[in-house]
Amino acid sequence: MENGTDPVCVANEPPYSHKVLGSLDLTGMFLFAILTLMTLLANLVFVEEVFYIYRKTTASKRTILIWINAAAPVIATTSCIGMWIPRSTMFTDFTAAVFFAIVIHKFLLMMIKECGGKKLFLKRFENDRFKISTGPCCCYCLCLPYVRITRRNLFLLKLGTFQLAFLRPVLMFLSIVLWTNGNYSLSDLSPNGAAIWINCFVGVLTIIALWPIGIMFQQVRVLLNCKKIIPKFVLYEFVLILSQLQAAIINILALKGVISCAPPLPSQARGAYMNQQLLIMEMFLITLISRVVYRKRYDDLDLPECTDQETQDNNQNTKVNL
Repeated sequence: MENGTDPVCVANEPPYSHKVLGSLDLTGMFLFAILTLMTLLANLVFVEEVFYIYRKTTASKRTILIWINAAAPVIATTSCIGMWIPRSTMFTDFTAAVFFAIVIHKFLLMMIKECGGKKLFLKRFENDRFKISTGPCCCYCLCLPYVRITRRNLFLLKLGTFQLAFLRPVLMFLSIVLWTNGNYSLSDLSPNGAAIWINCFVGVLTIIALWPIGIMFQQVRVLLNCKKIIPKFVLYEFVLILSQLQAAIINILALKGVISCAPPLPSQARGAYMNQQLLIMEMFLITLISRVVYRKRYDDLDLPECTDQETQDNNQNTKVNL
């Protein structure tokens, strides 16, 4: 029987876990074991990092740093659960997406905290301006004016990331409610389906949330160079691209039939299965790298060392503005 006429391919339903496990050969079992072990090790590394953060950081930074460091282990864990139980994929993906939406907001708060908090941040940059012509919204709009750094504008940046952390769980809950009624399906991207509208709206909210991160990073990257802000930002970007863009590309390939059906996995479930395996390996590596990058004592900002860098950068910005 060809794949196109196989009942599994026609139904396009994720299989039960016992069918997937029963179809594994020796190589497949070994791969499952290795990926599960990677997930376990990623969580153990994270737990060890939590103890380190509690011992070495102030109370005001602990929660933020723990949330950010938890992004990769949580995504690895949800991917591992989805790999073992294919029918849970929608829920594990929703869980990872909601968690990372909160991490985006926490990353913005971390950059402010590393500058000494909101009051010290405003004091440091009271005579400076935000460059808003940054990605992902306005990287090509070089004509946009610089915006004064005020309490109100800082609040708007926080609001830009908070809206995703608040609305993403609401939209995921709405998706689950519609799914129970048969109105939501990831494979139905027609205008009559709810998935295309919800996903497009989530995409817009995500782009809006990423804009304040880019604005803030451009402002503090020189000042916080001694705090390894650039490697931290790179890791954050990798988690974002791998967990969001990679999944979207694989899902589109599965919907277009590029990823073919291979019983007991239909094309879409097989695409999710491949993405989960990739994410486990990727998040495992990011967890290890994060441990190195965040492995430092988080004292208050070293004023003498960092202020020199800040002054040089401000002088350059002044020349550009003139």
